[in-house]
Amino acid sequence: MNSNRSYPDTTDPDASTLPSHIAIIMDGNGRWAKKRLMNRVRGHEKGADTVRRIVRTCREIGIDILTLYAFSTENWQRPKSEIAALMDLLKRFLKSEINEMRENNIRLNAIGQIDRLPESIQSILRQNMELTAANSGLVLNLALSYGGRAEIVQMVQQVVHGVQKGLIDPSAITPEIISANLYTRGMQDPDLLIRTGGEMRVSNFLLWQIAYAEIFVTNTLWPDFSREEFMTMLHEYGMRERRFGTVKP
Repeated sequence: MNSNRSYPDTTDPDASTLPSHIAIIMDGNGRWAKKRLMNRVRGHEKGADTVRRIVRTCREIGIDILTLYAFSTENWQRPKSEIAALMDLLKRFLKSEINEMRENNIRLNAIGQIDRLPESIQSILRQNMELTAANSGLVLNLALSYGGRAEIVQMVQQVVHGVQKGLIDPSAITPEIISANLYTRGMQDPDLLIRTGGEMRVSNFLLWQIAYAEIFVTNTLWPDFSREEFMTMLHEYGMRERRFGTVKP
């Protein structure tokens, strides 16, 4: 789906039709800034406001898990000045949002090669995850220094190690064993994948987990992604028939 149209009903979707796990590729911050003759970092700052808006919406309507593609393994190839600005923005976001997460029953989690992040950010992440560990509401899952292929390589290494140690029977390797060795272990797979910015690709994001996710792509750049457009997608998601490869009678 590639849609920018508004939905006539702005009410919350029926809770029974909501996806449990939503994953979002937040694309378009740089293009948003370029269109306005601004520095790319300003686009990322504006994008952080959209993150707050969508997180609040998910919490309010009862989404279980929201996974945001915040920084990819490929993003390390960007100019050092931009990476430094992004790390500073991430640090400020984590510091500024912890009280809201604690007060609103949001649990923070992070997936990816976290050890590649600056130690100061690792420290804040650990602290914030500990402070919100007992929260039972929305899980805010930040994909940081994340790459789907790297995740699969790590999974294979772990499974092979288990086989070598005699802990796993090679003939008994199942999709469940694979899932249990991914960053998202213990989480259900995304029901809905959203990409802003109009690009028609998944960009190395949750390659195993999105096998049967419903996909929505919008031309809207991430800083302009509104609650209204998000709700439109959730209404339309609720009208889709998910067959998971089967044929329903």
